[in-house]
Amino acid sequence: MLQLFITFIILFVFAFSYMHLADKLNIIDKPNARSSHTKPTIRGGGIVFPVAWLVYFSLNGFPFPFFTCGLILLAVISFADDIKPVSNKLRLAFHLLAFSLCFYELGLFSILPIWFLMIVYIISIGCLNAINFMDGINGMTGLYMLAIFVPMLMMRTGNPFENPIAYIIMSILVFGFFNFRTKARFFAGDVGSVSMAYIVIFFILGFMFHRWQVVERNLIIKPSGYTDFSLRYLLLLCLYGVDTILTLVHRIYLKENIFQAHRKHLYQYFANELKWPHMIVAGIYATIQFGISIYILSVPISFLQGFSLVLGFSILYGLIKFFIIKIKMRHEF
Repeated sequence: MLQLFITFIILFVFAFSYMHLADKLNIIDKPNARSSHTKPTIRGGGIVFPVAWLVYFSLNGFPFPFFTCGLILLAVISFADDIKPVSNKLRLAFHLLAFSLCFYELGLFSILPIWFLMIVYIISIGCLNAINFMDGINGMTGLYMLAIFVPMLMMRTGNPFENPIAYIIMSILVFGFFNFRTKARFFAGDVGSVSMAYIVIFFILGFMFHRWQVVERNLIIKPSGYTDFSLRYLLLLCLYGVDTILTLVHRIYLKENIFQAHRKHLYQYFANELKWPHMIVAGIYATIQFGISIYILSVPISFLQGFSLVLGFSILYGLIKFFIIKIKMRHEF
């Protein structure tokens, strides 16, 4: 408990100090035609996420050194991108290196065939970018990640994530003090959304490949050897996945350049077309995902049940977006 209290103080002071430093250094997110905000806002406040992990890393015997190195690499390149745009090739190189370190930490190189590893690379990098793309309105990243990590902590009986999860949640709460507002004091930036994405993917992969065991309440990696995997843990990113993939399909259908910024995610339609408050939209996403997270972490589900869940949300997504577009067209004419 004392460690968490110290962590809270460190993170809060760090976040407050960063806000003033970023203001002086002009690390500002200025609104444009594709933005969901209307006033210049400090960018990069999500730097508290990797800092929280480093505090956990320092106070608990330096666990997961390779993963931590990967997190530092991603935080550095993402923060550089927040200050001045970095080339896509350079960012991809850092992403590949970071996930190589993550996979090595989890022992995946010794338990998975090369073809399976390539699939895991693609899915992991895709999930990382999806989480980054979904960070577009106040509260979205913080509340959605709480909807994943809080259920993990709630299942703490025999749960190996109690210590690291507590630090992560603490960082989200500190971040939320400045971001969970009608007018945010700062945004997560790429350093926040990418770092948080990397952290949550690390946990999800650990669940999927059953790589965790607990020794004296400490989380460690199981010895190398063949292990089964559970695809259902990808549902911890269910709503993000549905919104991202179907938005991509929508943009391909419209023959748009999918690599350019846009405002066609469903959450952006709610915030920009229907003018719903950002925190309401983020709260809806988080509440639904919270229920999904509790469900899949507490009840073993089959592939068919998971598929049905995704299909149901996909159909709902399509219907809601269709009616919003119809309403928009009616108002334009």
